Amino acid sequence: MKSFRKELWMNVPTRQALVNITPQVEQAVRESGMREGLVLVNAMHITASVFINDDENGLHRDYEAWLEELAPHNPVDHYQHNLTGEDNADAHLKRQVMGREVVVALTAGRLDFGPWEQVFYGEFDGGRRKRVLIKIIGE
Repeated sequence: MKSFRKELWMNVPTRQALVNITPQVEQAVRESGMREGLVLVNAMHITASVFINDDENGLHRDYEAWLEELAPHNPVDHYQHNLTGEDNADAHLKRQVMGREVVVALTAGRLDFGPWEQVFYGEFDGGRRKRVLIKIIGE
């Protein structure tokens, strides 16, 4: 069995965004040369997420509205975490809901997705560089 590791660096200028990173994950699969195995994609920051869903703008707006309703950014003094001088408690909660990572089967050198599935990076406290880990294990 072999393994391959690659980091993506994200720098989303807005506070929140959903970014389709499927092409970068597929590129990492090609670079790995592997044909069968598992692909882990992991947000390496506690205010960002990786998840799988449909690449449809209406759905993305629904996610953003739903997450803001669940954990509104303002008022920032509503959160105990923000009493430490931070203003991103909502981003931590949004990340928890959306998830830290995904695992996708690798079959015949391709991501083995269901219909419409894509990999997304969810940014909930943007404006600085953050990492996404791609780890491929297989042959």
